[in-house]
Amino acid sequence: MKQVYRAQTGSIGEDIACERLQKCGYIIKERNYRKRFGEIDIIAVHQDVICFIEVKTRRSSGYGSGFDAVTSHKQRRLSRTALDYLTRQRKLDHPARFDVVSILLQKNRQPQVELLQNAFELIEL
Repeated sequence: MKQVYRAQTGSIGEDIACERLQKCGYIIKERNYRKRFGEIDIIAVHQDVICFIEVKTRRSSGYGSGFDAVTSHKQRRLSRTALDYLTRQRKLDHPARFDVVSILLQKNRQPQVELLQNAFELIEL
């Protein structure tokens, strides 16, 4: 049951993130790009830069912000998956970056959405 609740929270967060990103001028290209070594929640283009976006949704701030959850291990997995995407799309020479969207969902309140552009650099594999 807890896993289903978590999946629903994540899906709701990704929907909210997409809405916010589009309002900020991002063009959503893909959602949930999955490979055996990782997943990227959203791939978008913003001002001609390919953006690999990790969305972290929380129901409380008891475990820190969503930004805190993007550990170096997670960054390595995102880097590897992003390189796979760029290779398959033949866009290795195209500008790209990693953004993180942190969302706090609390009962009877509007979602708090924060976007951190260039959240981290590509981690060498």
